[in-house]
Amino acid sequence: MSEVLTERRGHVLLITLNRPEARNAVNSALAQAVADALDALDSDSSLRVGVLFGAGKGFSAGMDLKAFVAGDRPHIGDRGFAGITRRSAEKPLIAAIEGFAVAGGLEIALSCDLIVSSRDARLGIAEVKRGLVAAAGALIRLPKRIPYHAAMELALGGEFIDGARAYELGLVNRATEPGKALDTALELAEQIAQNAPLALAASKKIVSQAQDWNEAEAWQRQDEIAGPVITSEDAREGATAFAEKRPPEWKGR
Repeated sequence: MSEVLTERRGHVLLITLNRPEARNAVNSALAQAVADALDALDSDSSLRVGVLFGAGKGFSAGMDLKAFVAGDRPHIGDRGFAGITRRSAEKPLIAAIEGFAVAGGLEIALSCDLIVSSRDARLGIAEVKRGLVAAAGALIRLPKRIPYHAAMELALGGEFIDGARAYELGLVNRATEPGKALDTALELAEQIAQNAPLALAASKKIVSQAQDWNEAEAWQRQDEIAGPVITSEDAREGATAFAEKRPPEWKGR
């Protein structure tokens, strides 16, 4: 059985973590398969958006502790834990959460650009309850995305919140009824995929990096990233299609 399944849905690549019997816990094989799927997403010019989902009852319970004790290390090169937490896809990536995304599972979701969750899903980092530290990105990313004290409560308390509360905090983009997270994520992906691929990649890069730039640096770096897009064939096509009142035909160049 493949640890990760991939399925093309037009311009969208659905990537499914496929260890339901282990709560989609991450071992080295799953991590490598995720890294390979992200490479496939980024290298295929016909794909514009990825959706990451978990088979079975939940998204992911994090690292496979049994495999870890046996010497397995689910880190892949510069991509990090689960093949994603240190370097994600260059293209937009949406996490679709049902059931739970806890510990390293939440850190996988936080490595995505948008998160869709069912209202009753459980999200959290309980590492402190096990004498561990959520060192695959949660402690770095959470305080940048939700209020400081909310991030600190999650980090120090080790308790879970549900998808509805995560939506209130701004951690989740869409909170759905149970069983609807994937459909909603795919709808959001399709909406995004209608846009120009060069513009999508540049916009993602700027938004994800801008909070680490000072103001003077920000304008320079934005110009470096956006400049080639503004002079691209797609930019001309977008303006022409708007004037001619027709859908644009993106070339990715």
